[in-house]
Formats: sequence, structure tokens, C-alpha cells
Amino acid sequence: MKWLKQLFSIYIHGSVHVAFAVLALTLMTLHTFKLPFSLPVAGFAFFGTIAGYNFVKYESYFRYKKPIGTQLKIITGLSVLAILVSGICFLLLERRTQVWSIVFFALTLLYTVPFFPNKKNMRNWTGIKIYMVALCWAGITTLLPLLNADVAIGADVLLKFFQRFLLVIILILIFEIIDSKDDDPLLMTVPQKIGVKKTKFLNLILLAVFYCLEFFKTEVDIKQLMVNVILITVTALFTIFATPERPKYYTLFWVESIPVFWLVLVFFSDKL
Repeated sequence: MKWLKQLFSIYIHGSVHVAFAVLALTLMTLHTFKLPFSLPVAGFAFFGTIAGYNFVKYESYFRYKKPIGTQLKIITGLSVLAILVSGICFLLLERRTQVWSIVFFALTLLYTVPFFPNKKNMRNWTGIKIYMVALCWAGITTLLPLLNADVAIGADVLLKFFQRFLLVIILILIFEIIDSKDDDPLLMTVPQKIGVKKTKFLNLILLAVFYCLEFFKTEVDIKQLMVNVILITVTALFTIFATPERPKYYTLFWVESIPVFWLVLVFFSDKL
């Protein structure tokens, strides 16, 4: 069973699991706006996430020439493959989609690479991490699929973008609760600033806002409302039971599975 544990570790730490979450949200956007499946969009979202996340997590190993083990070598190979595939998918996207893809890629570089005179990146700026990640997720999973399908950016699109932005912040706050005892105090994460209990309360409020936004759409979908009740209930339970003592896989696997769970719920509701 050792090989199975190693494979699972590569799956998690090689960002494949989080890539499925991004892909699920991208497919949700196509479904919500009744658009056909787009292989270039799906491929770019999935493989671009693997490449981007692994770059953010591991580029310092190569920049500072740190020793790397077998697992990281495998992840590096996976990342190179992801870069190649996402690059092919990028070339198949519409021009306007490519432009916005470059914008989000530039944000990733600013978030990771120390371009600034003090040799710090945006990741080190107090309190900015949560908004940067949410902006990139919301943009890639909401705006890119719609731009590629030439959908006008109207009120419903902006509403869905903000709703997606909120959902990602909600999920990140659960991560920050779990990581609060290990995070650098200089990062000033939300739990570090207001405490774990208040962060949980904030998350529950954001979940309520997320749900209420559905009523402002041009057409309110009753099935979507029912699905979202299950979604926010499950997410609320993950929030309530989150503690700094929980193992990392509480978030790395279970919380990051929420977007996939949401997509499965939507597909099942369509069969009813």
C-alpha cells in the first residue's frame, strides 16, 4: 500500500486535485450559461492550474537550488507536461481569451516572483493572498469560458463572477483556519487578525450572501437554489468543524473537493 500512498501524495501535492476543482467550476460556468463543452477551455483550466500551482509552490526550490527528492522530480515532470498541454490549449483559444489568460498569468508571476526592490512578491504583502487567489480563480473559471464563447459581460456574468469570488474566499478561509498555527504571523491572515471563532462566523455570513446572490439573477433557477442549499450546508459544516489541529488533508483533499461535489449535484439535479 506504500505505492498507493505515494501516488496519492503526488496527486495532492502535484496540484492534480486542485486542478479538478478548477475544472469543475469551469464546467459549472458552461452549464449555467448553457454553453457547449470546450476542450481548449477545459484543458487550459485543468493543465494551466497544475502548471501554475506547482510553479507557485516549487519555483523557490529551483531558484535557490535546493535539493529535490523523487516525488518532486515526478511533480516537475508532471508540471512540464502540464505546461506543454496548457500551451497547446492556449493557442486554440480565442484572441480575447488569450489576452485575459496572459493577465491572470501575470498576476501569478507577481504573486510568486520577487520583482520588487525589497525582493518580495505580492504573496508577502499583508492580507493580499486571499484576494489574489480568489480573483484568479473567479476570472479563469467564469470570465475565460464566457469570453471564449463570445458571451456579453452583462449583469448575470458579473453576478456569477462575484459569487464565484466569494465561494473561493470562503474555501480559503477554511484553509487559513487549519493553517493558522503554522502560518507566518507577518502574513496577517484573517484567523490571525480576528481569531478562529470570528473567522468561522464571517464564513457563515459569506455563505448566506453567496446563496442570496442567486435571487438577483435574471432568471431564478429553483433546482440551482436547492443544489446551493446542499452546497452551503456542506461548506458550513466544514467551516464549523475546522480547527488548527485538523490534518492538512482536511483542506487539501476534502475542502478542495467541494467544487467537484457541487458539479456532481448539479448534474444529478438535471436528471430529476
